[in-house]
Amino acid sequence: MSLARLNKLTAALSAAGLECAVAIAGPNLVYLTGLSFHLSERPSVGFFPAGADPVFVVGRLEESKLREGLPYPARLFTYTDADGPAGAFAQAAQALAGVRRLAVEARRMRVMELRLIEAAFGRPGVDEAEALFAGLRMCKDADELAKMRAAVQIAEHAVLNTLPHVRAGMTEREVASELLVQTLRAGSDADLPFAPIVASGPNGALPHANITDRRLQAGDLVTLDWGAAKDGYVADLTRTYALGAVDPELRRIYELVQAANAAGRAAARPGVTCASVDAAARQAIAAGGYGEYFVHRVGHGLGLEGHEDPSMHGQNQTRLEPGMTFTVEPGIYVPGRGGVRIEDDVVVTADGAESLSSLPRDLQTLPG
Repeated sequence: MSLARLNKLTAALSAAGLECAVAIAGPNLVYLTGLSFHLSERPSVGFFPAGADPVFVVGRLEESKLREGLPYPARLFTYTDADGPAGAFAQAAQALAGVRRLAVEARRMRVMELRLIEAAFGRPGVDEAEALFAGLRMCKDADELAKMRAAVQIAEHAVLNTLPHVRAGMTEREVASELLVQTLRAGSDADLPFAPIVASGPNGALPHANITDRRLQAGDLVTLDWGAAKDGYVADLTRTYALGAVDPELRRIYELVQAANAAGRAAARPGVTCASVDAAARQAIAAGGYGEYFVHRVGHGLGLEGHEDPSMHGQNQTRLEPGMTFTVEPGIYVPGRGGVRIEDDVVVTADGAESLSSLPRDLQTLPG
């Protein structure tokens, strides 16, 4: 699998007229090697030149992982904590003699790696590699989709086991703790894509609310946004629940978001733009008079990362292709009142789109 991905990268480099791609510890290196490296004070860097074997610089403690786990030939240069990495980077530059420009992860590479590369390569030309890596990763293969389906099942199992514990008087922190425990018990990787969000009552007006010690009250809407991971691939789901009876405005807001979620999912199919999916969901909310309270894009790509390409915003003219995976998560956030978000994980199919998530989207009422 990783060999096929390396071949795809080599072809993409040649098509883009790029000499060498560089990936540090993180999802792109996982994608290209099948191996995971910690992002730490010890840099782990892979150089992927067009037309030559990859070159890796890693700490000595990672040497056996690479030698035993790589599915293709590579040149490997290691360092110890006592020696530091500069010498290994210099050896890598010698092995890549003739490379004058490097395509790097501009969003992820740290100054530390960049300075080591500049010193070793004599300040090479630097290009951004985001589009290159996104082009490789946006369309998921069958193995990737199987892992994402498993992550979604874990996430759904976790929340279903959490809801019976949720009641008035609990704090948001207590709900989040229960959800986190249930996610791990359900089989998630320990490295979750993000910490769960629990936003109750007026805190629901904050799309990325911090967990607080606010106690849940009867009449609240409670938004749960949580994730899970399976073999590195992630799920990202949101549901909003009623704690007892809620007032008519909050129920109306919920119905608008539910309609927007359905419209966004229905709009997704091969050939349409990301912007058109955003527009379909946004129109459903605007028609109900709450357009100004939908304050974010309709979704984001999903896979090895909780947020990756494609970005499902109103200006993105990228056309959807089979295998692309992303969230559809419209929301309404009214300051002082509360908010609603309903989020599903979607994959584009040959003739439409499939929701990987299947939790109910009707308003579910928990005991108040």
